[in-house]
Amino acid sequence: MALRYDTISFLSDYGLADEFVGVVHSVIRSIAPEVAVVDLTHQIAPYDVRAGGLALARSAPYLCPGVVVAVVDPGVGTPRRGIAIEVGDGASILVGPDNGLLAPAVAMCGGASRVVELAADEYQLEAPGPTFAGRDVFAPAAAHLCLGVALTDLGPEIDPHTLRPGLLPVAHDLEGELNAEVLWVDRYGNAQLNLDPDELAPLGDRVRLRFNDEIRNASVVETFAEVRANEIGLIVDSYGLVAIVVDQQSAATQLGLGAGTPVYLSSWDDEDGAASLGVTTRVSLGSRRSATPTDPATEG
Repeated sequence: MALRYDTISFLSDYGLADEFVGVVHSVIRSIAPEVAVVDLTHQIAPYDVRAGGLALARSAPYLCPGVVVAVVDPGVGTPRRGIAIEVGDGASILVGPDNGLLAPAVAMCGGASRVVELAADEYQLEAPGPTFAGRDVFAPAAAHLCLGVALTDLGPEIDPHTLRPGLLPVAHDLEGELNAEVLWVDRYGNAQLNLDPDELAPLGDRVRLRFNDEIRNASVVETFAEVRANEIGLIVDSYGLVAIVVDQQSAATQLGLGAGTPVYLSSWDDEDGAASLGVTTRVSLGSRRSATPTDPATEG
């Protein structure tokens, strides 16, 4: 007997200016009126599959069991597949495009137990055009799953190993320097790195940061309040990763950081000076290990 679900969690890059989110809600309600829809976010930057995948992965451990609909789909209307992925032996099903969007969350949930391609016309809306799969394919599939339609009724099973992977950067050590990258900047301007606290620990409580051809110093702290005025902090954020922060200000704005910015971390020696936002050391382009700091400047 197929499981029934009472919750659909919904993430997209649709924004809120147009009717897209409301239409998807209405399609779900017209099929499964008793199902609750939880909006995770619809403010993923248009077409940013990586950002959508990261947001979904961050949310996955805290989502109510049920069906997840995720739509960031720059390949809509092309031969890319629409899919439904069962995780946790049926505890939840993720519905969306096969473009890597679902992969990080699936990994967080321990991998796929079954996958189907959404190919059964009877569980889709008749589409006037092929460019709104959220309305015509993904929402109906999710709603029918909630009513107890079997996963395999939605289409043929496919090998999970054929799914497009999510490509996320991994921090690595190179000649005593940790090579990391900004994964995400939240609305407060905290810049999350692809760095586990255990990877940071060998560098000590004071760390040298290099990014955007500048060198800054930072202190490892436990709370935002520990970061003093004009200082940079490194904190373990609410998702268990290291983030670059400034107390009650945007570290991203202050430091020119954005998703994808490379950040290199190394031990900070006492002679390196204060961990200040106001002191910038610019480095010349070329070999990282032989670059000579030049043109120190003090900014107000």
